[in-house]
Amino acid sequence: MVPVKQMLAAATLTAMAAVVSPALAADEGAAPQTAPAAAPRPQRFEDGVEARIKELHERLHVTEAQEGQWNAVAEVMRANAKGYVQLIKDKRQNEKTMTALEDLRAYQQIAEAHAEGVKKLSDAFETLYNAMSPEQRKVADEVFREHKRQFAARAPQ
Repeated sequence: MVPVKQMLAAATLTAMAAVVSPALAADEGAAPQTAPAAAPRPQRFEDGVEARIKELHERLHVTEAQEGQWNAVAEVMRANAKGYVQLIKDKRQNEKTMTALEDLRAYQQIAEAHAEGVKKLSDAFETLYNAMSPEQRKVADEVFREHKRQFAARAPQ
């Protein structure tokens, strides 16, 4: 069985990929870019989210007209991260005294928060995606596909 921490990390990365992918879009007419080399792991999950938001904004080259849509996406990412962190803290605080059923229910809460977070992120991203140029969308689409391939390569066979 995969530990909750690893599952949550994978789920969070998957959700964040929805934002990461379009953020890798470049100027109109630019070819798809590959992901940068992995940066050192931040000490706090929230710091990693902030670094990712900054990176995505830079790589996406969000236009002035898209800034409002981008800010909505970034705020959803922050809110999702805050929710995940709190649920994990709550679970860890009680792990030593939890029954198996309580542990499973705590994981259920985390999974449900992830699903809700993905929905919110998808909704916010849809608005940004609709504001992108056709060239930006093409790059975003390729980045999503690339992330899916990378994720699949790491999955157990």
